[in-house]
Amino acid sequence: MEDYGIFGDIVVFDTTYRTNRYNLICAPIVGINNHWNNCMFGCAFIGDEKIESFVWLLQTFTKSMGGKSPISIFTDQDAAMNNATNQVFPDSRHRLCVWHLHQNAITGFGAFKQDPTFKKTFNYCLYKCVTVVEFETNWRSILQQYEWEEWFTNVYDLREKWCHALSKDFFSAGILSSQRSESTNHAIGYRANRTTSLTDFYRLFKGTIQRWRSTEKQAEFSCSKSVASSALPLSGLLKHASEVYTLSLFRDFEEEFEYSIATTAKLIWKQGNTEFYDVSIDEEPWSAQRVTYIHESQTVSCTCKNFEASGWLCYHCIRILHLHSVNRIPEQYIKKRWTKSAKSSVWNKLENEKPEEVQYTYTLAPNHG
Repeated sequence: MEDYGIFGDIVVFDTTYRTNRYNLICAPIVGINNHWNNCMFGCAFIGDEKIESFVWLLQTFTKSMGGKSPISIFTDQDAAMNNATNQVFPDSRHRLCVWHLHQNAITGFGAFKQDPTFKKTFNYCLYKCVTVVEFETNWRSILQQYEWEEWFTNVYDLREKWCHALSKDFFSAGILSSQRSESTNHAIGYRANRTTSLTDFYRLFKGTIQRWRSTEKQAEFSCSKSVASSALPLSGLLKHASEVYTLSLFRDFEEEFEYSIATTAKLIWKQGNTEFYDVSIDEEPWSAQRVTYIHESQTVSCTCKNFEASGWLCYHCIRILHLHSVNRIPEQYIKKRWTKSAKSSVWNKLENEKPEEVQYTYTLAPNHG
């Protein structure tokens, strides 16, 4: 419950495998912590994949977690799961795991493995498209070359659930724009099989949780005792990022910082304390994004909306902050769930719950010889 309270903004709900001799469906409910590792929120067994079963499961889970709903919930393309998610979490954004789409393409089309051009273009649509125009252009090029119209039409109709360029208004922890969603799949199933009993499965489940907890402790220890290294000079914004972010998230910020070095910023117009820039990479003019900067409040926003979707600043914004000699990441752009102190509320709670030191008073008995 403590993990869900901190990291429950993103939930991955996967029921793609049956892992026991009773043919029950295993449904782990998984999240992502501040070290980009899995954290388990819950796990259920259900007998079927009907809408009513999914509704019961999600309602029961939500009740057990104090009624909190995630910002985004990732699932596969199951229609019943989709309907249940919309019923139980009407205000959450239902997303499709691009990892599942990738696997479906491999399963459905042998040419996916044989044709490097198709593979490259399809993966680009799944993971790298930043603008709507960029996505539509690449998708049309696929349709012009290949004839799997029905499957592509169905996937295209669901594009707002998986296309990064169309889903930047909701927080998704960067899952849509990377392959990291793969790490949240098959969280337990790789250790179990169709001959596994429920008691054996529970032992496997418990072992999985213990390994994940151990990995988290190691990551916490590394963050507290290690200093992030970089091939770039560790100063200014990059130094501040190394101080506040976990080692894993620092790598994401560092990647954006490296891209920012290769960009060109062009001032478009200025109105009062607000400046408007076009920022792009010279070799990629289509990557140009509009960045707005307000001096007094150090407010920066970008049309790519990477911060809104991922929780860390994009290279367009970093370029403008650097241009204005801003050496620390503005506080409003440091999302606590990605910082070293993400679980500070839990640490404080544990500290407060420590038993008070007992004071003993000793009285010497009279000496009767």
